[in-house]
Amino acid sequence: MLAMPYPAFIPLPLRAAAPEPFPCWQWDIFCTVIDNYGDAGVCWRLAAGLAERGQRVRFWIDQPDCLHWMAPHGTDGVEIRHWKQPLNATDLPDAAGDVLVEAFGCELEPDVQAWWAGRPSPSGLWLNLEYLSAESYVARCHGLPSPVMQGPAAGQVKQFFYPGFTKDTGGLLREASLPQRQQVFERLPCLQGADDHGGDTSPAQTLQENTMQSALATGPLVVSLFCYEPVALPSLMAQLAGKPSRLLVFQGRGHQELLRMFGSPYLPPSHGQCQLHLMPWLDQHGFDEVLWSSHFNCVRGEDSLVRALWAGQPFVWHIYPQDDDAHHAKLEAFLDWLQAPADLRQLHLVWNGISSDALPDLTPTRLQDWQACIQAARKRLLEQDDLVSQLLGLVSSTSVV
Repeated sequence: MLAMPYPAFIPLPLRAAAPEPFPCWQWDIFCTVIDNYGDAGVCWRLAAGLAERGQRVRFWIDQPDCLHWMAPHGTDGVEIRHWKQPLNATDLPDAAGDVLVEAFGCELEPDVQAWWAGRPSPSGLWLNLEYLSAESYVARCHGLPSPVMQGPAAGQVKQFFYPGFTKDTGGLLREASLPQRQQVFERLPCLQGADDHGGDTSPAQTLQENTMQSALATGPLVVSLFCYEPVALPSLMAQLAGKPSRLLVFQGRGHQELLRMFGSPYLPPSHGQCQLHLMPWLDQHGFDEVLWSSHFNCVRGEDSLVRALWAGQPFVWHIYPQDDDAHHAKLEAFLDWLQAPADLRQLHLVWNGISSDALPDLTPTRLQDWQACIQAARKRLLEQDDLVSQLLGLVSSTSVV
C-alpha cells in the first residue's frame, strides 16, 4: 500500500475577465518601517498593486534601503521617495495627489498635513490604512470617518480602511497577476539540487531561487521557517530530525533563534534526518515561491500570513506578540474565521506559547487535512473583491478627479 503523499501545491484559478478599469489617479502612500519590515512589505505590495491597475503612486518610506532586496527592480508607475523625518515643505511636490494613504498609524508632519489641506481642489481622499484582523470590530469600524480637529489639516476628514477576511471589510491584497504566476510556476519542471547545499557558512551554500521548486509529491517533507522566537521551535526541530525533511530558513529572528538553540554562529547543514538551508534575502516574488514549494509554512506577521493563504499550503501563523496579550484574542478570531480543525488550532496555540500541549506531528494525513481547510478558506476569499479593487471602487465613488 502506497503511503499518502505530502500535499502538492494547487495554484489559484485564472480569472475569467480582466479587472475593471479605473481613471488614473495620483496616490501618496506614507509608511514607516517599525522593526520587521512587515509594514514596508504590505505597503510595497499595495503600491505595486495600484500601479498594476494603471495608477500613479509616490511611495514615501523612511527606510528605503529595504526595497533593495524586497523589490530590487521596482515597478513601473511607482516612484520611491525617501521620507526624511521631519519632512519639510521643500521636500514635497508642488501639489498633493488625489489620494493620501497614511499606513498603520504613521504620523504625518505638520508640513505634510498643510500640503494636503492646501491642495487647489477640495476633492480627494485621505485614508487611514489599518492593521489586519479577523476580530468583529473591523467590520464595525471599516469606512468610518475620522475628522481632523486640530493642526494645519483641521477640518479635513480621514477615512478608516480596514483590511479583513469578510465581505464587510476592505479585503486582502491580491495582485491581478498572482493566478498567472502560480499557474506558470506549477508547469515549470521540478528543479533538483537542493541536496547540494547546506548550512550558512557562505552564500554559495544557500538555497538559491532556481532550486526552490523541489518535487513535492515525493521525497522529504519541505518546511519553510519564518517566525519570531516560538517556544515550540525545539519541538518542531525534534520532529524534523526524526524524518527525512528539509527546513528552508528565512533570515531574521527565527534564524537567530535557531542559532541560539544550536549554540553556533552558523546553521549546521543537518539536524538528524533534516537538512537545513539558509535562504538568501529574497524579493517578494521569491518569498512567494518558497511558500509554494513547501509542504508546510511557518509564517509570521501580516504580509506573510496573507501570502500563505494565497499559497494554499498548510501553515502555522506566528502572530506578533503584544505585552498585554491582546494578540491572543486576535489569533482566536482568525482561527474561528479559518474554521480550523482542533489539531490545527492546537498547533497555533502551542506555536504562539498560549498552550503547553504537545505540538501536533506533521504527518502526511494531517497536512492533507490542513491543506483542505486552507483551500476552503482561500476559496471563500476569492469570492470577495481584493483590497486594491475595493480601494479603487471607494475612490471612484467619492468623485475624486
